[in-house]
This record gives sequence, C-alpha cells and structure tokens, in this order.
Amino acid sequence: MAPDPDRPGAFYLRVNDSDQSHVDTGDPYRLEFDYIRHLTYVLDALPPGPLRVLHLGAGALTLPRYVAAARPGSYQQAVDIDAGLIALVREVAPLPKRVKVKVRIGDAREQLAAAPGDCYDVIVVDVYAGHVTPAHLTTREFFAECARVLRPGGAVLFNAGDGGEQRYARAIVATLGEFFAQRCLLAGTTVLRGRRFGNLVVGASTVPFDEPAIARRAAGDVFPTGFMGAAESAGYAKGARVNTDGDAVASPAPPALLEVRKRSRGAARP
Repeated sequence: MAPDPDRPGAFYLRVNDSDQSHVDTGDPYRLEFDYIRHLTYVLDALPPGPLRVLHLGAGALTLPRYVAAARPGSYQQAVDIDAGLIALVREVAPLPKRVKVKVRIGDAREQLAAAPGDCYDVIVVDVYAGHVTPAHLTTREFFAECARVLRPGGAVLFNAGDGGEQRYARAIVATLGEFFAQRCLLAGTTVLRGRRFGNLVVGASTVPFDEPAIARRAAGDVFPTGFMGAAESAGYAKGARVNTDGDAVASPAPPALLEVRKRSRGAARP
C-alpha cells in the first residue's frame, strides 16, 4: 500500500503497478475512485436502516467502512482469496474498532454457496484476479446463488470493467435479468458511451430502485456520470448473450493499465 501524498492517513492499494483501491482511514466518506462512489449511490437509495451486506472482493475495505458510517448497525462480511492482501490492509489501514466486518479468506463463489438462504440485503461483486473478473463470477449459475442468498427485495451490485461495444457488460446486465427484473447502470459518461475503458456499476433487484435519487447523486458527482434506469438498462442488454458456466469468459483486460480505475479527486458526502 502506498501513502496518498495529498492526504495524511490515506493510502492507495497498488497491485501489479496499478492502483486498485483507495482508502482514507480518517474519513470513510471520502471516496477517491469513481466506481466506489457509484456503488454508494445505489446503496444510499435503498430503504433506510442497517443492512446485511456480503462483499465479494475486499480490496482495502473501503466500501465496508462507508457502509458502517452511513448505515450504523449494519452486519457485513467480506470475502477475498488473497490472505496476504488482507493482512497488509489490516496492518497499514486497520479498521476502526467500531467498524465490525467479518473477513473470510476463500473463493468468492465457494463462500457464496456456503451462505444460508435469505441472508443478505446486498451482495457486492467486485472481484479482480490481476486485472480481470473471473468468468465463474459472471454466470447464470452464479447469479442464481446470489438470488438464493438475498432476502426478498435484496440487490446485487456488480463492478464490471469494459470498453468499446461493452459486450461483456451487456452480458452481465442480460444474465442478471434472468433473476432480477429491475436493473440500473452507472458509469462515467465517456465510459458509458464506449469512448474509453472503465468501470460500469450494475445494480439488480426484484423491486424497483429509487431511480430519481440515484440519478440526482449521479448528476452531482465530481465527474460527468451517466445513469440508466430499468427501461434503459433493458434496452442496453437487448440481444446480449446470457453467460453460463459452460461458456462464460473473464472480463476484458484494460487496453492500458493507466486507463484502469482512474483516480477521481474529491468526493461528495451523502
């Protein structure tokens, strides 16, 4: 982990010479990376009160810190396959004592399969092996497990890296649609228009999202951000393939590492 030269107590999590995450140990609301802010826009639009959240992919535990601050009393569990990374985060940027997050080491899908049914309000899928999301976390069978584990009306939030024609991201939206009729999509406007590679946050649920609330947050982001509600997301996924365990592929690798997860200076508080 590398110290943020502009902010004491903040760090970048660097993997393979690329900044993968950012955490501010003194301010959980300071979210440097745009896709993390986009995830919070959907989270904040869910019904008020504590949440039960399963984070598949732990990173620097940035999002769990945010949830703990924004939703006091929430139960959270994070899963990551990299024990060394988790040990490093705990050493350099330990969680405050008031933040209760159980961390399990293991494969995200195996840990999901071991979870009881109707257990979580939100499942966040933000798993990268190197610079790609493994194929087995993008399939109909995987999302069937998500649907089993979620409580009624729960939501899946998926961080997808893609660019150009966005065939991968469209397939994610289409595959989620097998179980969740309500979907939404957030990304930087240049990413959403296919002009550059970047992160697209996909939300999926069986109940409608508060689209006006999410759209307002997107409009107020420090960088131009596009939002698609249920109708637009359905059109976005029209004709896209539905991934299965037999034919799914990993997410596309970024064309240049410097294009992946560009740092977004500043953050809006909820």
